[in-house]
Amino acid sequence: MEKEIIFSKEVPAPIGPYSQAVRVANTYYFSGMIALDAQSGDMIGTDAASQTKKAMENIGALLAVKGLNYANIAKTSIFLKDMDDFSAVNQCYSSYFKDHFPARETVQVSRLPKDALVEITIIAVG
Repeated sequence: MEKEIIFSKEVPAPIGPYSQAVRVANTYYFSGMIALDAQSGDMIGTDAASQTKKAMENIGALLAVKGLNYANIAKTSIFLKDMDDFSAVNQCYSSYFKDHFPARETVQVSRLPKDALVEITIIAVG
């Protein structure tokens, strides 16, 4: 099956040997997004809510490359440095969806790239 590599200068470049996103048939698999600014490479926000907002903005920018939006997201995985941030992350995250929320899991991890507080990955269909 053919796969297409998706790339945008509007989101941070990969910091390792991986693609920002890959399309196989009509399914898009996104690598984890953290709250990095694409131009400066700086972390945006010092709390989980603001980092969630920037990660979701990065996801939105990459979705837009293929004419997709948040409604195309079928599944998300959220990785938190501290599960005590669950409520703040939920409040921000939920603002990106009108109704039909994607399937999701949220897990606490010991450390994330660049010492981020939040990392979000998605699977979208379009």
